[in-house]
Amino acid sequence: MAKIKMKTHRGSAKRFKRTGTGKIRRYKAFKSHKTGKKTPKRVRNLRKGTLVSKSDQRRIDSMIP
Repeated sequence: MAKIKMKTHRGSAKRFKRTGTGKIRRYKAFKSHKTGKKTPKRVRNLRKGTLVSKSDQRRIDSMIP
């Protein structure tokens, strides 16, 4: 029996990127609108990406082979 190729979850592929060491990078939420009431420091920090937590990394690994 032929082995079936695993499909990439396209929604996840657009939201997450893999780093050179194999960790998964994500972007922060709450940045798209209503930024007038948020402090400039908070909005500035939301621009930066961050790493996915260890527990979530296992789930996302299966979606992005």
